[in-house]
Amino acid sequence: MTEPSPAEGAASRSKASHARVVIAAPASGQGKTTVATGLLGALRRRGTDVAPFKVGPDYIDPGYHRIAAGRPGRNLDPVLVGEERIAPLFRHGAAELSVVEGVMGLFDGRIGSGDGLAAGSTAHVAQLLDAPVVLVVDARGQSHSLAALLHGFRGYRPEVRVAGVILNRVGSPRHEEVLRDAADAAGLPVLGAIPRADDLAVPSRHLGLVTAVEHGTDAVRAVEAMTEIVARSVDLDAIAQIARSAPELPGPTWNPREEVAPQGSPVVAVAGGRAFTFAYAEHVELLEAAGARIAVVDPLNDERLPEGAAGLVLPGGFPEQHAAELSANTALRREVAAFAAGGAPVHAECGGLLYLSRELDGHPLCGVLDARARMSSRLTLGYRDAVAAADSALFAEGSRVSGHEFHRTVLEPAAGAPAWFWRSGEGPQREGFVDRGVHASYLHTHPAGQPGSVERFVARCA
Repeated sequence: MTEPSPAEGAASRSKASHARVVIAAPASGQGKTTVATGLLGALRRRGTDVAPFKVGPDYIDPGYHRIAAGRPGRNLDPVLVGEERIAPLFRHGAAELSVVEGVMGLFDGRIGSGDGLAAGSTAHVAQLLDAPVVLVVDARGQSHSLAALLHGFRGYRPEVRVAGVILNRVGSPRHEEVLRDAADAAGLPVLGAIPRADDLAVPSRHLGLVTAVEHGTDAVRAVEAMTEIVARSVDLDAIAQIARSAPELPGPTWNPREEVAPQGSPVVAVAGGRAFTFAYAEHVELLEAAGARIAVVDPLNDERLPEGAAGLVLPGGFPEQHAAELSANTALRREVAAFAAGGAPVHAECGGLLYLSRELDGHPLCGVLDARARMSSRLTLGYRDAVAAADSALFAEGSRVSGHEFHRTVLEPAAGAPAWFWRSGEGPQREGFVDRGVHASYLHTHPAGQPGSVERFVARCA
């Protein structure tokens, strides 16, 4: 599967009608990823130019979306970028028909975020996009009760337009018949009924699915299986009609060249490969708009940083799954350590933070940070309202950001000269490291919400 060229992508976006549909569910684990990915693949197979989106800070589902759609999967998170940027970012990535996969249950979002729609919820984003919603419901263990569930979701917040339901994991033709009657009683059309199919399972690990890059050809086969079963089981014409019922989305389109100014043309190395897959598409777009020339480096295989590199970006990922291989690449570890010691700008988030530590589960790593990392049984998860603790290559001291943590590793100590301060239920927190040009932290931020940090980073590189 090939992706459109930048020129072709711009042309398709200029012709976009903003047709869009949000794929939601009553709760996690109902089959949203299967349906959203399968819809993208099935619609694309019919010749529709499709664009994928994911609500929230998820980095894994967009990888599968990318395979199905043939274009980057993008995230829509009003907590990280602000409500006002959701529609512009959507327009930036939209195509003839856009599929937006939700997060958790339809109304689940940031806890304690007010009396309205929970911030960052699928419903919140659907309302910001004025988009119709299709519910995916795992039908195992229920029949007539489906009517009550659909009635509740349809009526709870009428401004969130639930336009239909896709039944997932249906046990038999008789089961489907009863479920269709229940949906009819609730006043919602059934847009598809997907039978139980264990072969659609995608391997998972401690933070969710295995990333598509790591899963390789198996990921492609999984996407093809999702595409095939959705094509057989879902009324694609009805989905397209619902998507095209969405009104035009007025307002500006997000443009990275309007967010940052050129700061020279330094070479910026960006880590990629199987160990570093957690990055927002807009990050590289902003780096390039600020003048950076991007060179990808794979810490699993490359023994040198790109020639002329003036800065280094180490995004998140699963280095804990590749600790032995990363450690074995002694040449690159030493070069990264020397690069950081020389004061070059280094931006490391979560997995990148681990790579800069002395060791990870006993495997020696770069040793840039005087800290050791290990796996733990505790999942650290949630949004953070953080304040920059010091001037760095990314932020001025006192800058306020919204970020997100998502990891099962522990760093000891958790901070040196800290990158961030924030408050939690456990009291004031100091997190991350700022040392010379290094800014390293567990906190993921969305560059589209903090474009000034990208401009500042490129300026330091230049």
